[in-house]
Amino acid sequence: MTDALDAKRSSSVTFVTLSLSALTFSLLQTMVAPALPEIRVDLGASQAGVAWIMTIYLLSASVATPIFGRFGDIYGKKRMLVIMLVGLGLGTLVDALATSLPMMLAGRIIQGVGGAVFPLSFGIIRDEFPPEKVGGAIGVVSAVLGVGSGVGTVLAGPITGHLSYHWLFWIPLIAIVIALVATMVYVPESLVRVKGKVPVRGALLLSVWLVALLLGISQGPRWGWTSGSVLGLFAVAAVGIVVWVATETRSAQPLVDMRMMRIPTVYRTNITGMLFGFTMYSVMVFVPEFVETPSSAGYGFGASVAQAGLYLVPSSIFMLVAGVAAGRLGVLFGPKLPLVLGALVAASGMGVLAFVHSESYMIYIATSLVGIGIGLGFASMSHLVVSAVRPDQTGIASGMNANIRTIGGSLGTTIIASMITAGVAAGTLPHENGYTHAFLLMFIGFLVAAVAAASLPKTRPVLGVRTIDAVEEGLACAESVPLPRGSHVPGPAHTQV
Repeated sequence: MTDALDAKRSSSVTFVTLSLSALTFSLLQTMVAPALPEIRVDLGASQAGVAWIMTIYLLSASVATPIFGRFGDIYGKKRMLVIMLVGLGLGTLVDALATSLPMMLAGRIIQGVGGAVFPLSFGIIRDEFPPEKVGGAIGVVSAVLGVGSGVGTVLAGPITGHLSYHWLFWIPLIAIVIALVATMVYVPESLVRVKGKVPVRGALLLSVWLVALLLGISQGPRWGWTSGSVLGLFAVAAVGIVVWVATETRSAQPLVDMRMMRIPTVYRTNITGMLFGFTMYSVMVFVPEFVETPSSAGYGFGASVAQAGLYLVPSSIFMLVAGVAAGRLGVLFGPKLPLVLGALVAASGMGVLAFVHSESYMIYIATSLVGIGIGLGFASMSHLVVSAVRPDQTGIASGMNANIRTIGGSLGTTIIASMITAGVAAGTLPHENGYTHAFLLMFIGFLVAAVAAASLPKTRPVLGVRTIDAVEEGLACAESVPLPRGSHVPGPAHTQV
């Protein structure tokens, strides 16, 4: 009895520590955005220059997320989580003290390593938690991404108004230090490792095409979609992807096992994740812009930056609640059902935004529905991917899923921004139908995500982290591949139908 209580207490402390680590990264992802005008003035930067504060963070996190996730599979997830938190804290300290734009950008690059908190956390949960707790724990940590992003937007206004934008870094830094100490003391080191050397070539090639693709997408509106720079970046990305896939396929020790990426549950979940990312990040960017528009434009509510953030509070709350519920639904019905439900509920929220957005209470209803849908969806996607792969592939598989969502988010925010501002002269407010069309596109995006989720292999309710179908896929993927010492592929005996 005492051992069981100690194990439960240890899991609870580990869970709180992982959630705090995830929250700090999520806050840093969005808290800075509302303060960019103040940062630009204080650092004497141009509008284009200050935009790199967000862009370079995205690029750094996109590269670090899958690579650090894989390093966790090789060297130990706790060890890499500690290194990641040290890097996140160092970058945050640099930004808190920054007196120039180059110094600020250097800090943001270092902060980008924090993106690996999610694949590393999922791996620790899978390796260390009781099987019946894995789905719920992954669901909550997944939901923290959206919760932190929404809370960060809400807190940015009061913090910069009463203190200064430097506190947008000092406050998360305090949380990072607490998370770092707690990780070192309480989080156990996983014994599930994959033997092998660091896949340097695969990591470099992945970095090249990811940076080229995301940089081309993010800078296309500024540089021009037909400019030589943007077309050149897309060409590098296209060639880089082909070379990377060919290299990884032939490698005896790849960074990303292409057979793993071809598992039906994995690649279909990744497609769904890209569609979720396409819409989720756009909601967080463009709903505040919509409500901040003066009512004299014929729409909008003239909200301040702080008031606009409040419209996302219900979304953040329901995202966390839905993340918890997704774990329970996964145990009862399998993780596919909450993913499909999440896409449909989020689509209903976007439908409200598209057709009924003249009253402020309708915005709250819409963002609440979107929050429920995203909470269910993100939690289920993480659970599905983690369940479908071998334990020693957890970090890289969940890291790639997170990256694919990021790519979808970059595409979504760029395309939707172009739709909203189409035909609008510089310095003038967008037309209402621009937002209407944008919300309709996001509505369609969630509906397509629901279709993609419905195409996933059938899942069954289980007490562990795997479904019968995922076990069969994992065994097929692992056929003729020796497992590292200490790892295993759970078989049907670990499931309950």
